Amino acid sequence: MRGGPARSVVAGGEPAVWLSGAALIICLVMIFGLLGLILWNGVGTFWPGHLVQVSLRNGDVLLGEPYGTETYELRRASMALLPDEARAAALAAFPEGEDAIDAVRVLLRTDNRRESGSTFTYVNAFEVAPGSRTEPEWAVVLERADQGRFLGEPVRLISPEGTFEGPAEAWAAFERLRPAALERNERAEELEDAIAASGPALNEARLRVRSAEMRTGVEGRSLAEALARSNLSEAERGRLEAELEEKPEPLRGAVAAFAEAGRRHALLNAPRGQEMAELAAQNAAERLVMRTAAGREVEIETAEVVRGYRANALSWWGRLGVYLSRWWEFLSEEPRQAGTAGGVWPAIWGTVTMTLVMTVAVVPFGVLAALYLREYAAQGLVVSAVRVAVNNLAGVPSIVFGVFGLGFFCYLIGGGVDQLFYAERLPDPTFGKGGLLWASLTLALLTLPVVIVATEEALSAVPNSMREGSYACGASKWQTIRRIVLPRALPGILTGTILAVARGAGEVAPLMLVGAVNTAPALPVDFEPPFVHPSRSFMHLGFHIYDLGFQAPDGDAARPMVYTTMLLLIALVAVLNLAAMWLRARLRRRYVSASF
Repeated sequence: MRGGPARSVVAGGEPAVWLSGAALIICLVMIFGLLGLILWNGVGTFWPGHLVQVSLRNGDVLLGEPYGTETYELRRASMALLPDEARAAALAAFPEGEDAIDAVRVLLRTDNRRESGSTFTYVNAFEVAPGSRTEPEWAVVLERADQGRFLGEPVRLISPEGTFEGPAEAWAAFERLRPAALERNERAEELEDAIAASGPALNEARLRVRSAEMRTGVEGRSLAEALARSNLSEAERGRLEAELEEKPEPLRGAVAAFAEAGRRHALLNAPRGQEMAELAAQNAAERLVMRTAAGREVEIETAEVVRGYRANALSWWGRLGVYLSRWWEFLSEEPRQAGTAGGVWPAIWGTVTMTLVMTVAVVPFGVLAALYLREYAAQGLVVSAVRVAVNNLAGVPSIVFGVFGLGFFCYLIGGGVDQLFYAERLPDPTFGKGGLLWASLTLALLTLPVVIVATEEALSAVPNSMREGSYACGASKWQTIRRIVLPRALPGILTGTILAVARGAGEVAPLMLVGAVNTAPALPVDFEPPFVHPSRSFMHLGFHIYDLGFQAPDGDAARPMVYTTMLLLIALVAVLNLAAMWLRARLRRRYVSASF
């Protein structure tokens, strides 16, 4: 019969198999294509390239690292946009009768942002003088702590030991003196940390004065600040202490404690400040004079340089050393220059801590809710409505959860906690603002439906015969759930946990409202009690990617860091998921007879 074989193919389901296979291939291509793009751009971010120097037809000289080549259409009508010196060369390239040609321009990373105001420069091929492209032997890259990299040639080094003239002598002296400069920087950071560490005690004493003022209704802050000064004469101190005796008792004790804390703070930090000033003077006396490609001389303090190397004189092993040192800096340091340099160590801590707190918050509530719905609640209209609501909750946009978290957790609960326990700190909120705890709870609400649904499916996969056998042996319902049902449902529960971690760790929109910031002055986790600080704002890798991609002052310079941070976030989520999958596999082997 005509058409019979075609009908048999359709009846056999072969078209559906081919369509399913094609859809799977398309999905895999998209996934691995995206991962490959991130991997390619993220891994190569820190590899040091060669520096090229080109002379333009107008006499300008540029030194930079090639960042890419772009082909564009150049039309006769747009020739007026080219510089006068390049226009004749461009016109000569046009074939007779043609109105457009394909032109090439190169993106050079010329850096020297503090000196020139820009980091990247497009160089049209028609602007370059023929045969002017070179790779200078003494082209040096200096990565500064502020204002980005500097590209140029060393001229001389000025130090208390003397002046070292010429590129070779200046660079040799720079490499010899840099370890001492790094030690001075480390010492200055230690002193800054020590001064900062003494600040909270003084602030707590100030808050006790304010609390006593609120209780007594008598003002005493000005008196406390006057008594805290260390340069008081005996007469002035006696007069102030006599005035203090007239104050109510709670205020007297608080003012005396603040005065003592202020004197101790001044005595401790005066020598530290003096030592920091001496270190700054030593750093200012040691300067490397660099010459830009345009011939301008610039003085750079040796201590200001984070990393320096001769770009065109490095061997492959030397480039590998720079590459690995940049990766170590990226993983272990704080960000610099609006996130376009430095590291993401605070963001790593913030992401991991928030994800773990979110997991601790969401898994118990999700499992308990699923247990009630599956094991205890009488199946009916109300339970069905609850299940529909849970499923619908999974489709709510994440920004809605962020607005809810801001209003409920931050303003309502956090504001109430501040009014009850931290009234003396107001109007500066303690818990009534975004923080690690509120962000974790907001994402716990966001991922709660995932855990509930996965746990219900895991519980329903446990055979009823095992429950009935437990009841027949005299076990109660809770004993059956605890010893029979939950152990065999644990692999499925961990599946829900994995899905919750994967979604929660990558969410950004809610975090913008409930605690994530682009720069956090302190980590949300310390190595001293209380270890975790739930009220602190924190950095997050996802929010850091958004901030770099859309808020950085120099988008071209930030783009490589965006790819690298994306690669790190994917790797971090993968590690968390692999840990949960390993635990699930162990439980599955243990309860293989009822694995889910």
